[in-house]
Amino acid sequence: MTKLKWGMIGGGEGSQIGPAHRLGAGLDGAFEFCAGALDHRPDTGRAYGQTLGLAADRSYGDWQEMLAGEKAREDRVDLVTVATPNATHFEITKAFLEAGFHVLCEKPMTMTVEEGEEIVRIAKSSGRICAVNYGYSGYSLVRHMRAMVARGDLGAIRLVKAEFAHGHHADAADADNPRVRWRYDPAQAGVSAQFADCGIHALHMASFVIGQELKSLSADTVSCIASRELEDDAMVNMRFDGGAVGRLWTSSVAIGRQHGLTLQVFGEKGGLRWAQEQPNQLYWMPLGERLQVIERGEAGLSPEADRTTRVTIGHAEGMPLAFANIYSDLAEAIRAAKDGRPMDPAADLYPRAEDGLRSMAAVFAVAESGKADGQWTDARPPMFR
Repeated sequence: MTKLKWGMIGGGEGSQIGPAHRLGAGLDGAFEFCAGALDHRPDTGRAYGQTLGLAADRSYGDWQEMLAGEKAREDRVDLVTVATPNATHFEITKAFLEAGFHVLCEKPMTMTVEEGEEIVRIAKSSGRICAVNYGYSGYSLVRHMRAMVARGDLGAIRLVKAEFAHGHHADAADADNPRVRWRYDPAQAGVSAQFADCGIHALHMASFVIGQELKSLSADTVSCIASRELEDDAMVNMRFDGGAVGRLWTSSVAIGRQHGLTLQVFGEKGGLRWAQEQPNQLYWMPLGERLQVIERGEAGLSPEADRTTRVTIGHAEGMPLAFANIYSDLAEAIRAAKDGRPMDPAADLYPRAEDGLRSMAAVFAVAESGKADGQWTDARPPMFR
C-alpha cells in the first residue's frame, strides 16, 4: 500500500510535542514524513528538517513557504500537522484547509470561539478533514470505556469526574521563567491558563467517553500564586446534554501530582475508573458485584479497543502509541475518502474541529463564570445552541 504523505509545522528541535507526533505518524507505516517548517527561525528549521531526512527543497523556512511549495507539487502532502504556538493555530489551519489540505491541529484549535466557528465552516465547505489533537482519546482503554458506555454496560450515565492536575508550576520562584510565565500572561495565553492548557483535555475525554456534549458550567478559578493574572487552579461543575453531571478539577500547583489525567464514570449499573499514568488497567465495578480489572490487550474487548492495541498484554502502553492511534484513524479516513468507501467505524473516533470549537467555548465560559463567582454559564458555541 502506498504511504500517505505527511508534513509538519512546528515541533522542531527541543520541542516537547514534535517527537511524539513524528513517532505517532510513523508507527504504522501509513505516513511518510515528506515536508516540514519546523522552527520559527528559518535557517534552523531548514537544517533540522534535513537532519530528520527531509529533502532540501521540502525543508521549509516558514509555513507560508511550505504552503506555497506544497500547493505547487503533484505529490503534495496529504496531511499537515500544526504544532506551533497557540496564537498561530487559526491562521495556519485556515490557510491549509482553504488550499485543500487535511489538517491535524494541536489544541487549542483557536484562540476565540468566533475563529473556531470559522474553522468548522471552512472544514465543512472544503470537504477537508480538520482534526484536533486530543491525543489522550487515542488510548485503547479510553476507547473501550466509550464502547462500554455506548453499548449500555453502565446504564444511564449519572456522573463523570475528570481530573488533570499536576504540580510543575507550583514554585513561585518560577514566576519569571519564560517557559512558565507566558502561560499565565493574557497577552500570550488568552483568557485562561490552566483550564485552556490541561482542563480541556479532561473535558474532551469526559465528553468523548460518555457520548454527551457540555451544555452549561459553573467555575471556581483561582491564582494560587498571586503574581499570576490567569488561573493556576480551577474546579468546574458541568451539565451535559444527555442528562449527566460532571465534576472537573485541573491544577498546575498540585505538588506531588505528575501528569494527573484521570477519568471516572458512574452509571446506574456500574462505574469505571482509568488513569493516564497507568493506562493498561481499567477498573470496572458492576452494581452489586466485585471490582474487576480489565487489562489492555486481553481477549473479549471491544473492536475499538482491539484495533488500537499495539503491544501484547502486560507491556506498557505510552503517549506516542495513543498519538499513533489518532494518526491511524486519520489515515483510514483519508484512504476511505480517496477510495469512495465508508471508513471503518472503529476508526471513526478522531477528534474533529467541532470538538476544538466546543473546547474553546468552554474556555470562555469558565473564564466568565470564574469572574462571576461561579454563576452558571452556557458553555455551548453559538452555532450549536
